[in-house]
Amino acid sequence: MRSLTGQGLTRPARPAPDGVVLTHDRTEALMSQHTRPTRRSRRGLSEAERTERRQADRDRLEQAAKALLTSDGWRRWVEVRGRNGLARYSFGNQLLIAMQRPDATYVAGYRALLELNRCVRKGEKAIRILAPMSIKHHEAEGSATAEQDDRTRMIFRAVPVFDVAQTEPLPGKEPVPLDAPCQPIEGDSHLHLLPALEDLAGELGYTVTRRPVEGPAEGWCNTRNHQIVVNSELSGNAQVRVLVHELAHALGIGYRDHGREQAEVLVDTVTYIVCSSVGLDTAGSSVPYIAGWGEDGQLDAIRSYAETIDTVAKRIEGAL
Repeated sequence: MRSLTGQGLTRPARPAPDGVVLTHDRTEALMSQHTRPTRRSRRGLSEAERTERRQADRDRLEQAAKALLTSDGWRRWVEVRGRNGLARYSFGNQLLIAMQRPDATYVAGYRALLELNRCVRKGEKAIRILAPMSIKHHEAEGSATAEQDDRTRMIFRAVPVFDVAQTEPLPGKEPVPLDAPCQPIEGDSHLHLLPALEDLAGELGYTVTRRPVEGPAEGWCNTRNHQIVVNSELSGNAQVRVLVHELAHALGIGYRDHGREQAEVLVDTVTYIVCSSVGLDTAGSSVPYIAGWGEDGQLDAIRSYAETIDTVAKRIEGAL
């Protein structure tokens, strides 16, 4: 995905906290008219307060993960993951976004949204996600000794982000378009993606053959012979969908490790996510789910399935 930061820049200004550069003085005036993060005095937190905050962040993430145990919670995460603009977030933050705002389509920080010519509306409630921060060791330990410890460590803190639906255009500015056009699966609009997918197959040691296929199968992946077959009589977009499906098998989601039913659910979910992220209409596809995955408190297992799906989907998306 191409970077949207920097479109419409006129002259550089001071760096913003989240890494975005404000473009002109007028932006500051506009910010004062809209919701903006409240600046608080920098009082050092006590160790007890730090522990309480870290525990609250862990509890929030655990609650988001537990939502995967239900079919509705699983569907919310899959739909959030499949939306263009959310794949760049970590798996844990995807869960947090799905729990707090399941209809989110493009999430970013306050200043990053300004660079898209959008400003958060007054009164909107932020989505809290976890962001890595590098701090000095003595700062993490809460010490204030004369000898300064220059060692750094990485911690995660809750930070506010917003969905694009919580914004409005900056006055006199044209918002940067974010939504990829959604095309039906019956057409050939995404035929150009096939070479990139075939290149990925080659990197994995597979050959791809597109030819007419008899019977109900639209294609298959032979992991023993390292061969993928796609029905050439399908529309171009449908061939993309089939090749994404078979590449997910080639990337390690097989029957031997997961069983046929479970493997097909994982692969179908990868296909749903990747096709959604590139703008192929998946409205006619239901989000795959196996009832019983979450029985007996199998949170670790279902979280592992979701992480596998996210990892495989990102590998395929990275090729496109």
